[in-house]
Amino acid sequence: MCGIIGVVGSTDALPILLEGLERLEYRGYDSAGVALHTADGTWRARTASGTESVTALVAQCASAPPKTASGIGHTRWATHGAPGEHNAHPHVDCSGDVALIHNGIIENHHELAAQLTARGHVFTSVTDTEVLAHRIEEFLRDGLDLEAAVRATLNEVRGAFAIAVIRASEPDVIVAARRVSPLIIGTAEGQTFLASDVPAILDRADRFFVVDDDQICVLTPSGYRATDLSGAPTELTELVVDWDLEAAQKGGYDSFMIKEMHEQPDAIRATLLDRVHQGNIVFDELRITDEQLRQVDKVTLVACGSSYHTAMVAKYAIEQWARVSVEVDIASEFRYRNPVVDSTSLVIGVSQSGETIDTITALREAKSRGAMVVAVSNIVDSSMAREADAVLYTRAGLEICVVATKTVLAQIVALEMLALRLAQLRGTLSPSRIEELLGRLHEIPVLVEKTLASDDAVAVVVDQVKDTHDFFFLGRNVGYPTALEGALKLKEITYVHAEGYPAGELKHGPLALIEPGVVVIAMITNDELKEKLFANLAEVKSRGATVIAVAHENDADVAAVADFVLWVPATESLLSPLVDMVALQQFAYHLAHARGLNVDRPRNLAKTVTVE
Repeated sequence: MCGIIGVVGSTDALPILLEGLERLEYRGYDSAGVALHTADGTWRARTASGTESVTALVAQCASAPPKTASGIGHTRWATHGAPGEHNAHPHVDCSGDVALIHNGIIENHHELAAQLTARGHVFTSVTDTEVLAHRIEEFLRDGLDLEAAVRATLNEVRGAFAIAVIRASEPDVIVAARRVSPLIIGTAEGQTFLASDVPAILDRADRFFVVDDDQICVLTPSGYRATDLSGAPTELTELVVDWDLEAAQKGGYDSFMIKEMHEQPDAIRATLLDRVHQGNIVFDELRITDEQLRQVDKVTLVACGSSYHTAMVAKYAIEQWARVSVEVDIASEFRYRNPVVDSTSLVIGVSQSGETIDTITALREAKSRGAMVVAVSNIVDSSMAREADAVLYTRAGLEICVVATKTVLAQIVALEMLALRLAQLRGTLSPSRIEELLGRLHEIPVLVEKTLASDDAVAVVVDQVKDTHDFFFLGRNVGYPTALEGALKLKEITYVHAEGYPAGELKHGPLALIEPGVVVIAMITNDELKEKLFANLAEVKSRGATVIAVAHENDADVAAVADFVLWVPATESLLSPLVDMVALQQFAYHLAHARGLNVDRPRNLAKTVTVE
């Protein structure tokens, strides 16, 4: 979940590292640091200033040696060891010869640390990372060079990692490696870069390459070479990058969140683009046959956070359209419940980054049991995409804000396309009905634009409830995952108490919490279930709650049950989350803004969760 960057062969490495760290802050920002190769050895600086860590690091680096050619940098999201300068990366060995940065978790670090301490090593942090620096130090003492020492160390390590290591006595060399956690290499004339994500080096490198699991790369000014953990030469996969630097910037908006909300129509259009060939809905990558997909008798979706809510929406669509049984699992729970999947099961992993460790391990568990695996990801050639039997890319473009917006809608579109493909293969919908639903999907970008245009009206409603501290979100059918997503958005960026419930569960406990001062937000965009929701809202209003409805434009019936309304355009019921969620994003954004909070950097959160 941390961000790492490195460069060799530069005329001045430090500005490259600091700029890259600024672009990587969405991966974590509780501390930051750099280490530079200098004529006198390794120079290191670290800070721990919360969301201002990189800014503080820039100030501290005013005393750095000038014009260094190579170095590494890190911005941290704490896992092992509380945020603090002593736990900030880079970490060094006892001699100060080795400096190392790491994204991931070393699962056997307690065992390794005990062994190293017994042999006289002194630890200065309480992180899992520092064991790597000390173990590399031991192999260097045995006469190995840095590459061989890193390889020997990683053969002892269990866990997830993307690391970059430098040694004072081997200038202009960085050794990098990856297992599970993302890592890319970039090359340019006379310079070589590494980073967790493309934006960190987007305008520096000319070509980009993906480091795969258990590959080790040696970076020098002339390029890189890659080997596996046994030392055998390997090749990296080149990554086609069509982003420009502006995509990693706010583009004139006040925040990345609001910018990315306004990019949602284009994200949906791109995700729908070129999905139908000769009447058939197609995957981006397919390594299983149509006949295998046709024989699927069970679908399981695994995901985390907002992606879990999109998976829940997909459950309704797949069951209704393709008439196959669907389960939805929180990915972190899937492999620990001894799941029942086999060769006729389809397991779909949903992750914005394609690097979410819980979802990756869930898919691996499913694959080990013989299931077919599909990945839905926003990142081309992500870990999930490379390991899956089939891939659907969401094509939402780079999402910087920690809070997911455009990737959520793009995931729903991709998953509903997948549901329609299963319906095609199983013959459960007529070609004309599939064509009709595809047409309704292609209308969604315009409906999202109309919803975004009502932003001022949402702000007026927020102004009426901005001091509220308890929110309940209610929905039925696909309105339920929409309610969950609305509650999550509110929790993420406003820090108020918010819960999402199936409306029918209200009387089974939550009703005890309803009292004057509580706000209930209800999804009333499914005409078939509207009367049942009205009955639920009568229950909360009679107990003093304020009711906000998300409702179709010109629905005259809503005024009788709601104090305020967030109006959205009408669409097919199973597609309604694509507009309803936009109204809830706007609501959360304006409430956070009214409270003076930073929506792009919610406390304690990071964009990509690459540790369990």
